[in-house]
Amino acid sequence: MFGKGAIRGLAAPEAAGNATTGMAMGALLALGLPVSATAAIMLAAFRQYGLQPGPLLFENSADLVWALLASFFLAMVVLLIINLPFAQLWAKLLLIPKPYLYGGIALFCGLGIWATSGAVFDLLLLLGIAVIGFLMRRYDYPVAPLMIGMVLGPLAETSLRDALLSSVGDPRVLISSPIAIVIHLLLLGVVALSVRAAVRRRMRRDV
Repeated sequence: MFGKGAIRGLAAPEAAGNATTGMAMGALLALGLPVSATAAIMLAAFRQYGLQPGPLLFENSADLVWALLASFFLAMVVLLIINLPFAQLWAKLLLIPKPYLYGGIALFCGLGIWATSGAVFDLLLLLGIAVIGFLMRRYDYPVAPLMIGMVLGPLAETSLRDALLSSVGDPRVLISSPIAIVIHLLLLGVVALSVRAAVRRRMRRDV
């Protein structure tokens, strides 16, 4: 049925895409883990306002959490109301040539940066990040891990410094409990499986 306009082929990926939003926000709010690039950006926004996502967020900022969860339900209803009558109009946006579309996005990003800080350095920084993102897209490097790493990097450094201060500089504190050992083994397993999958894809592509 592929290519024949089967509605199931459209509904399945759309449903999967919408399902990832709730899963990502659940992991972010409950565990403080950004499992997507959007969640990583939201984690950075939370920290700018002095909020640390995790189990204590539901206790310390319950009004914010439940308002955010309620906004998801309202957003789905609003999207349904907007998209049903204007679906054909939104589809016309795909006819915009990519150079104009990318140029417009870059323009609005620059205007947003300038309105926020008014500094030329921030615009140059935006340009540098755009060039890095373009090169990563050009040579097929994923962008999401870089964004997540930029958000989690400072958190990891802070946590590592606190752990070493509490143990008077002894790094064995990182593997001093069974829970820590299990987590490290799981992380090593995930990395090993990811490397194995990448190597197998590369070998298949070469063959």
